[in-house]
Amino acid sequence: STPRVPIMPPSRQPCAATRVPRGPLSLLLALSLLSPWGSAGGSCPPRCVCASNLLSCSQANLSAVPAPLPRFAAVLDLSHNNVTRLRADWAPARLPHLHALLLSHNGLAFVSTEAFTHVPRLRHLDLSSNRLRALEENLFSDLGELEVLLLYNNEIATVDRTAFENLGRLRKLYLGQNRIARFPLELLREGTRLPQLALLDLSANRLRAVPAGELQALPAWLRDRLYLHNNPLACDCLLFQLLDRGRRRHLSAVEDFQDELRCFLPGATALVRILDLAGRLPLNCSRAQEAVLEAHLGDSVTLGCDSRWQGVRGRHWVTPGGERVLGDGGNGSVVLLANGSLQLRALRPEDAGTYSCWVAGPLLNETIYVELLVHNFTLHGPHDTLNTAYTTLVGCILSVVLVLIYLYLTPCRCCCCRGGEKPPAPRDDSINSSVLSATPNHAGAAREPCGSHVASGAGTGQNGRFKGGGTPPPPARQGPKAQRKVSDPDSVSSVFSDTPIVV
Repeated sequence: STPRVPIMPPSRQPCAATRVPRGPLSLLLALSLLSPWGSAGGSCPPRCVCASNLLSCSQANLSAVPAPLPRFAAVLDLSHNNVTRLRADWAPARLPHLHALLLSHNGLAFVSTEAFTHVPRLRHLDLSSNRLRALEENLFSDLGELEVLLLYNNEIATVDRTAFENLGRLRKLYLGQNRIARFPLELLREGTRLPQLALLDLSANRLRAVPAGELQALPAWLRDRLYLHNNPLACDCLLFQLLDRGRRRHLSAVEDFQDELRCFLPGATALVRILDLAGRLPLNCSRAQEAVLEAHLGDSVTLGCDSRWQGVRGRHWVTPGGERVLGDGGNGSVVLLANGSLQLRALRPEDAGTYSCWVAGPLLNETIYVELLVHNFTLHGPHDTLNTAYTTLVGCILSVVLVLIYLYLTPCRCCCCRGGEKPPAPRDDSINSSVLSATPNHAGAAREPCGSHVASGAGTGQNGRFKGGGTPPPPARQGPKAQRKVSDPDSVSSVFSDTPIVV
């Protein structure tokens, strides 16, 4: 007989969907369902190790980037392989989540300018220890969110200033151990191309000169991470003063590499320590003061608190008189700005002195000293004084010259100057002259004063009469005859009526 199989009621029959498989195979199946590298997220490339969103293909003897790459990979490590060329198609699809790409130790010699088009979210890019020779134009311009760029230990000799275009978030740039003879340091000076750069490593290159004056103008938090050691720099006093200030401020780039900061003296073959140039021939460099600011009376100046700590909020100033400035001070003449600078308005002589800025840093406190010199005149005072003195001097010289001309070069008015001159002879064709002319009295004329001869000689007209430039004084006569009456020279009748006729 056929045995009967008991049939369980439907309410007590187990459901297949609720069965949990047991054993190693079931565990791997469950992990594959949970892992992003399962069927829903793609497969892990061969020779690589995948863990969550991390993809490690290091030391896998790869000559090209493996494909396909899962689109949600966040970290891709391709270091220690043989990927010598990074073309534009190494990532054919967009990888929106990739934020770290490691390509060190690959013998990489070529990187396409379009190699980073599909990875715009990169924040960390490691191209160190390769064979790159140049940084071409706009090489990293697609990486607007890049923060760390490692290019050390390559063969880079030329750097195009547009290679770092659009890197507004770059914080650390490592270019040490290359062959760079000139780096476009104007990228730092402008402050708009790399506004957040806080570390620049140019050590162990071929730099022979750096603009020390421009570097001194950089903020201290950037100079604290500007590495220039192991370069064949030419010795210069400005360079010495730049590094000497850094040593006194305990900047890491100077304090940690004092022995490696060396330079060439003119005519010497061996390198010398830059910080030993103080008082050393032939340069005989002198130590520079920390910060000195010059101003004039009535000016408004701003004293910067140049701290080596970036983004510090807690700081205050102490005036030369010992007063602590936390906000507006005095009658609004001293103002603490939002960026930590101290503004002084309408300077007075008593505002001169040494101001100190106290900064509370994340590791330790720092004090910055700024010396203010206030000149005891306005900004245009020296020029006005010079102009006034020059005008006064010229006026005095002109006065002396005019006096000398008046004394020695004026026409002589004495009677001896014109003693040899003869009065003009009377014209024969004049009736008036024959009637009016009188026989000159030589005896009397010899006793006449000199002034009468000058007046009559200078003012006689064609008929011998005096012109209307003024009436000459009457000559004084001695003897029995009375003095003649002066007549009107313009009237003939008056001449006949007033002048006696000598028979």
